[in-house]
Amino acid sequence: MPRLPDIDPAALDADQRRVYEAIVSGPRGRVEGPLRVWLTNPAFAERAQALGAYCRFGSSLPPRLSELAILVTGAHWQAGFEWFAHAPIAIEAGLDPAAVEAIRKGEDPLLTKDDEKAVYQFSRELITRRRVSQTTYDLAERLLDWRGLVDLVGILGYYALISMTINAFEVPIPSSGEDPFLEQRSAGV
Repeated sequence: MPRLPDIDPAALDADQRRVYEAIVSGPRGRVEGPLRVWLTNPAFAERAQALGAYCRFGSSLPPRLSELAILVTGAHWQAGFEWFAHAPIAIEAGLDPAAVEAIRKGEDPLLTKDDEKAVYQFSRELITRRRVSQTTYDLAERLLDWRGLVDLVGILGYYALISMTINAFEVPIPSSGEDPFLEQRSAGV
């Protein structure tokens, strides 16, 4: 059950309307999930959605790698809406469905591409250990370069914000979907 009432686009004030229209006219094409929560504070929503548009659509990382980072973050936070939205995108971008399922379950995926291994390891270390080992950093730097590493950290941070918003405000999964993390939460994981 969401903790905030859903927005009514017809009832938005001028600032909210401006941000709403910017989102709808941008690459997302719609306002859903945590973006709807953020519209309660249009100044925040404006800045956060702009960062998100870059992280999702303008990053130097190919979609296959950025979606991998998004999934690692969403699974860590067990953010159901995020998983529901991004797991299909990740598979369409070229990630192996078995690897996607392993990440959802909290297992290490079998990744065959070096850049995927580097992004996964870098993401997991930074999220779970709050640091990245020199070995992992060196590999990721070699495969992604400095710009790619900055983008990767930005994606991880932005999607942690998204995931926290989803969890704090209990953003629901669309009615067509099931909670992908229900069994982990039920088991206390």
